[in-house]
Amino acid sequence: MTSPYFIQKGCAVTLAGAGAKTRGMTLSGLKARMAKQQNLTGSTVQVKEENEDLGISEFEKDSRSSASPGQPTARPRRQCQRVPPAVETKPPRAPRRRAHLKAEYEEATHLKEETHLKEEKHLKAERWEPPDWRRQLEHIREMRRARDAPVDHLGAAKCFDPRAPPEVMRYQVLVSLMLSSQTKDQVTAAAMEKLRGHGLTVPNILSTEDHRLGELIYPVGFWRTKVKYIKQTTAVLQREYGGDIPDSVAGLVGLPGVGPKMAHLAMSIAWNQVTGIGVDTHVHRIANRLGWTRTRTKAPEETRRALEEWLPRELWGEINWLLVGFGQQVCLPVGPMCSLCLARHGCPSAHRESPTKRPKTGSPRSPKPPRSPGPSPTPSPCVKVEPPPCPTSDTPKKRSRAAPRKRLEDNS
Repeated sequence: MTSPYFIQKGCAVTLAGAGAKTRGMTLSGLKARMAKQQNLTGSTVQVKEENEDLGISEFEKDSRSSASPGQPTARPRRQCQRVPPAVETKPPRAPRRRAHLKAEYEEATHLKEETHLKEEKHLKAERWEPPDWRRQLEHIREMRRARDAPVDHLGAAKCFDPRAPPEVMRYQVLVSLMLSSQTKDQVTAAAMEKLRGHGLTVPNILSTEDHRLGELIYPVGFWRTKVKYIKQTTAVLQREYGGDIPDSVAGLVGLPGVGPKMAHLAMSIAWNQVTGIGVDTHVHRIANRLGWTRTRTKAPEETRRALEEWLPRELWGEINWLLVGFGQQVCLPVGPMCSLCLARHGCPSAHRESPTKRPKTGSPRSPKPPRSPGPSPTPSPCVKVEPPPCPTSDTPKKRSRAAPRKRLEDNS
């Protein structure tokens, strides 16, 4: 007996080679087992069939439906076409052009070097600053460490009343600066003390007569002119600024008798604002002696512009009192004491403007202490001192130029 086949819905189940499990079974038992397998595999075959039908074209479905139901239909194999991978196509490269070689001759190279050197010199000329100025400044700071110059105790920053109202204090600072022009600090401080005792306020100065104001500020330099300027400036402050002083350099310079130096110092002392360098005669003299100006200047205002071109702004407020005190103690206008100056080694004017004569022993400029007076020198016994010869009648008498007529009358 051949092996039976069970065919349903294109699925074949064979009993051939069932092995030891089917041996010794009856035909009825074998049929019952085959029926169980048919019930178990029916659903899976149907699902697989539905899934496979999704990939069948309409033409295949029509041909399958036209076939007889009893005949099994073999599913045609699907032929998969391999799609080649997409290859990125790069745009064609433009042909490279060879760079042109630029031939340079030695003359052109020298010209470029000369042009570069000229540009460097021009930049250095724009950023000019004196050589070794920082070391000179440190030496001046060392000499001013004691702060014992007249400007430190009698300057404009010490002449106002700190207990006065702010507007009165600022007015007193301005008046002290106006008095300090061409005047020593000692004289300015004495005049300010008399003015404060009189009442240094805007209303009180306006009510003071000119001759009385002159008596109070005498003997400052140009005291008559300063009396006129103080009265005019005080009237402008009362009329336009409510008794206070302007808070700008332009406003201060517009007042009668107030120049750029006074304006910058007033902004620094009264308003605590650094707007420029206050250059007076001391700063003007020392800046030229140290070589801190590109060219020698002739006026303080010219010196101020030359210093502000290269000096860092953070030093503008310090440089005035440093150089003023240094000029009052060491770098004097006449006869500077270069031998005592720490900056003499880097100063181009050292020992050139010193006095030709040596100061006398015991003077303030002499570094040696005065000698103690000793006994008067006695003449040596070996030297014989002869008295002058007495006039006789034989020796002619010299006429005196003091009274010639009197002698002529006596002879007559």
